[in-house]
Amino acid sequence: MIKKWKIIKSEPLSSNRVFSTRKDTSVSPITGEEHEFFVIEAPDWVNVVAVTDRDEVLLIRQYRHGIESETIEIPGGCIDRAETPLEAAKRELLEETGYVSDDWSCIGEVIPNPAIQTNTCYTFLAAGSRKEREPYFDTTEYIVTFKAPVRDIPKLVLEKRITHSLVVSAFYWFGLHSRK
Repeated sequence: MIKKWKIIKSEPLSSNRVFSTRKDTSVSPITGEEHEFFVIEAPDWVNVVAVTDRDEVLLIRQYRHGIESETIEIPGGCIDRAETPLEAAKRELLEETGYVSDDWSCIGEVIPNPAIQTNTCYTFLAAGSRKEREPYFDTTEYIVTFKAPVRDIPKLVLEKRITHSLVVSAFYWFGLHSRK
């Protein structure tokens, strides 16, 4: 068993609408030396693998400021304070694509970056997804929705057309779930 580090000081650094940061001073359980660690406190997230009755996955294209480029992803986003992960997944699918589903299951969860982040990302499968209305975006979003056959997803990852690590992880969970 790995010994736990003792936090002796935790100092808030900054906060914005997406996340906050802090600096922890911790003591090594091995050497007794103090070290500084920087932590991002972020809300939990959801990703949705939405599959239609025609065995197609809903994908989205959007611009990402971190890499200053477009990405291919699946619907998802932050879980609001008053929401459960499932409620957030349903909301994000509807907002970003205009699609709904009556068949939901949580198929996995990951910790995006445990070295510096505090949050969890939940992956949901929305089977039998169908269009209910036009999407409506947050003021910071511009999203284009499209569909791809489920069988094409591994090729899109191998060709590096899908590169977002949490989306690749979601498709891993989907693959495991599909083998059951």
